[in-house]
Amino acid sequence: MKAGYIYIMASRHHGTLYVGVTSNIVKRVYEHKQGLVDGFTKKYDIKNLVHYETYDDIESAILHEKKLKHLKRQKKIEIVEKDNPNWSDLYDRLI
Repeated sequence: MKAGYIYIMASRHHGTLYVGVTSNIVKRVYEHKQGLVDGFTKKYDIKNLVHYETYDDIESAILHEKKLKHLKRQKKIEIVEKDNPNWSDLYDRLI
């Protein structure tokens, strides 16, 4: 079974947030960073990976992503700041 990831990206510290799900986080975040993905992240210049979680399978990741997307903004900020209080870009930790 293929692993899944949910992730939160931000335009800057406390900036615009994006929640996504993928089976290949390195590739997907790279695509966002390079502006290869048309849509929300490109429009709002969202390029910093500030939080991610790994799941055993993509189905579990999708279920958790749906829950995370429906949380209020403040709760998403709390999730980011729990493990990443400085809102550092975590992408380099993946590669």
